[in-house]
Amino acid sequence: MSPEAMVSGTSRRRFLLGAAGALGAGAAGALGVPHTASAAVSSATTGRGAAATGTVYIASDSTAQTYSSGYYPEAGWGQKLSSYFTSNITVANRAIGGRSSRSFIQQGRLAAIHDVIKPGDYLFVQFGHNDATVTNPERYTPPADYKEYLRNDYIRATRALGATPVVVTPVSRRSYNASTGKFNVSFPAYVDAAKAVAQEEGAALVDLSGASRAYLDGIGVEASKGIFLWLDAGQYPNFPNGVQDNTHFQERGAVEMARLVSRAVARLGLPLSGEVVPAAAG
Repeated sequence: MSPEAMVSGTSRRRFLLGAAGALGAGAAGALGVPHTASAAVSSATTGRGAAATGTVYIASDSTAQTYSSGYYPEAGWGQKLSSYFTSNITVANRAIGGRSSRSFIQQGRLAAIHDVIKPGDYLFVQFGHNDATVTNPERYTPPADYKEYLRNDYIRATRALGATPVVVTPVSRRSYNASTGKFNVSFPAYVDAAKAVAQEEGAALVDLSGASRAYLDGIGVEASKGIFLWLDAGQYPNFPNGVQDNTHFQERGAVEMARLVSRAVARLGLPLSGEVVPAAAG
């Protein structure tokens, strides 16, 4: 069976409803209720200027995950995010490598977040890297299906539990176009789908794709090696043979990406926005 057939049509809808059922009857019932424009406005405006306490959960992949010391200096942006918020905010990084928007649900990882997330908490969701892996049926999720998972499982089901979803577009890879002198848009179909569903649902959006690309354009292609996991042989004990990785970050890159995320959050007008430390918000 092709990857497209695995997640298309009625079978996809049946899976979405089944996943919702695992969250409890209240959440399942809310999946079919469109988010109204008036509610979106209320959510954004009532939070402006208000203090926030709570937890930011991160649902994502290896670009955001927390790495043990055995992988140093490899790091994910979610690993560094708490440094950019006040002590009122706890960051619970549930990102894990190799997962797509679909497999994160199928493996029960989103349900585990929904089991503990509370009103006033936040769910940051960033996928796209693994969704685009056409050659891997376990991960591949066509852009149209990715959009519906974001809509039904990550946005609507999270709201049904009283928490706030924040859609994060997939962070850029080190993909440089010498003819333009600019970095390419990574996973453009998924970036577009994430932006579209956030607008349609009135959900908060962090355009990390655009922000990371602008940052990379600013520092240039050679300096970008210090952001991604480009290491010389013998430079770090955990990578004795060196590595040239254009997807994952070394510690400096993770710090910079986390700063970009928090800077965008500071401008969203959410209660959480007021908890971004000034060094990030500028």
